[in-house]
Amino acid sequence: MKAIGIILAGGNSNRMRELSRKRAISAMPVGGSFRCIDFALSNMSNSHVQTVAVLTQYNSRSLNEHLSSSKWWDFGRKQGGLYLFTPTVTAENSDWYRGTADAIYQNIDFLKRRHEPYVIISSGDCVYKMDYNEILDYHVEKKADITVVCKDMPTQSDVSRFGVVKMNEESRIIDFEEKPLVAQSNTVSTGVYVIRRRQLIEMLEKAAEENRYDFVNDILVRYRSVKRIFGFKIKTYWNNIASVEDYYQTNMDFLKPDVRNFFFRQDPKIYSKVDDLPPAKYNVGSEVSNSLISSGCIINSKVENSILFKQVFVGKNCVIKNSIILNGAYIGDNTHVENCIVESNGTLMPNTYYCGDDGIKIVSEKNERYIL
Repeated sequence: MKAIGIILAGGNSNRMRELSRKRAISAMPVGGSFRCIDFALSNMSNSHVQTVAVLTQYNSRSLNEHLSSSKWWDFGRKQGGLYLFTPTVTAENSDWYRGTADAIYQNIDFLKRRHEPYVIISSGDCVYKMDYNEILDYHVEKKADITVVCKDMPTQSDVSRFGVVKMNEESRIIDFEEKPLVAQSNTVSTGVYVIRRRQLIEMLEKAAEENRYDFVNDILVRYRSVKRIFGFKIKTYWNNIASVEDYYQTNMDFLKPDVRNFFFRQDPKIYSKVDDLPPAKYNVGSEVSNSLISSGCIINSKVENSILFKQVFVGKNCVIKNSIILNGAYIGDNTHVENCIVESNGTLMPNTYYCGDDGIKIVSEKNERYIL
């Protein structure tokens, strides 16, 4: 493909609360056996983008471990491959990434060394499936300077946390407002952009000269009346993980047959790092309905409308309902968990009760298991 990919995976959100204390949002487990960044990486691979750079920063250890081998997404190649960039102290610069534009600018040598004419920029905290070739063809057809992938959100949705765009009849973006107090449109940016590589380099260098660091505000919004910026609307599933509620709802969407079919059974596939784990084990007394149970789990009780990630143990006489149990959690006997997200490797003591009565409750217990 005549484009390189850049995945922005260094951000953080306070609305993720305890969930982002030990991992980047892009490393959040999704859909039973995946990480959030797997969707962007798989889209790049399935679109035959052979060279991809992942820019990480906040709490990047678990994300770096997940990306330790590029073969899972078919980036193990002589030409191109998967590049992982973190903030680096140099003689000229010792700053962390101060924004999305600054993150790309600090790695601008990567852009200058490449020969592909286009760049596809994507966020690592969104769950979606997309063929970037369609967007690139649209970008060339429109003779656009920048193409922004957009989506029409439901009328009742709160779009104030997104970049909201307005387009004319030619699909040219005439207004772009980042996180408006009062939205004038329900069309939002998905955080996927196509831009010519040389033009991106020029814009980044210009922004750096003026101490501007944000890609949306300092490039998209600033140049909206100067450059030809077009919108490309998608109609398939897309969701952004930026809050606990978003994360919970995105995972619960995977309990819907149409969403599972779209991501897991329709080509192209979504890929992830594979662990050598046995299949889930259902012992006598287990009762599972409308749930996703991942490899390595051991179930001894009732699980309903829930997602259990890898190597979760559920003791006897338990009730797991409308909940997300992250990797390696241990749930003791006679425990009730409802409307909760149980943090990874947590241990819930026997005879305990957890319920999110006023929203989603995050359970983060670190009891040592040998005292059980």
